[in-house]
Amino acid sequence: MTKQAVLGIDMGATNIRVGVVLDGQMMVCHTAEVNRMGTDMDVVEQIFGLIENLRMFKFEAIGVGVPSVVDEVQGIVYDVQNLPSWKEVHLKQLLESKFSVPVFINNDANCFALGETYFGKARGYQHVVGVTIGSGLGAGLILNGRLYSGRNCGAGEVGMLSYRDGVIEYYCSGQFFQRKHHLNGKNVFHLALAGDPGALKIFEEFGTHMAKAVENIIYAYDPEMIVFGGSLKDAYPFFEASMHTILQTFPYKHSLRNLKIEISDTENIAVLGAAALAISSIIKQ
Repeated sequence: MTKQAVLGIDMGATNIRVGVVLDGQMMVCHTAEVNRMGTDMDVVEQIFGLIENLRMFKFEAIGVGVPSVVDEVQGIVYDVQNLPSWKEVHLKQLLESKFSVPVFINNDANCFALGETYFGKARGYQHVVGVTIGSGLGAGLILNGRLYSGRNCGAGEVGMLSYRDGVIEYYCSGQFFQRKHHLNGKNVFHLALAGDPGALKIFEEFGTHMAKAVENIIYAYDPEMIVFGGSLKDAYPFFEASMHTILQTFPYKHSLRNLKIEISDTENIAVLGAAALAISSIIKQ
């Protein structure tokens, strides 16, 4: 692991977070509410401002995680969720020109998987799938100890596989509560915390669908570990039992026995994951 400082930038749905990572530790993290209605350059200037406040750390590289499609070679970001102006932003070129350090950009789910491998539950494992459960279902792949993004940064998108009357994401993300029960997932979660039988039943149903997502992951990648992250990870106790009940019908028992399923508990994992992207890229060079 690099002994010099790197920056991790998380382009979230509502906030931009920029953190300094030194020797595996988060030194400081600054946050700003993203200007969702601004132009693409308005948002870029926000990022510039956050980075300027951290230049005293003399960072050697920048990693950026974005909820979108990325040309990771050219560092071009396309169609960022919740940022209407970000249709095609040459973010790598803009950041490198401004700060004169190498910049590495990838999808946020890929950064999550890499962050867990460097800093979280997946340390020491070679074959990991990081699954983010939120408004959608994202996944990042660590194969043979290295991030695998695919040609178009879209490898591992199990959420878009066909399932029932749509795709897995419809049933294994926050979309499930709205599409199938016409309810807000956050409200269902709070009701479940209070012991509401109806909410607990909905999460039991949710777990049966998550089992099918896990089965698809095992069939495709046969990982040592799956790590759940995202806003719905905190609801895991409510769907864990029903998920594992369905998984017991999986035909390859040996693969299932050797699989660990963990819940991310690493603070600032999105920023750390972006920093891990920079660290891993520097090492490869």
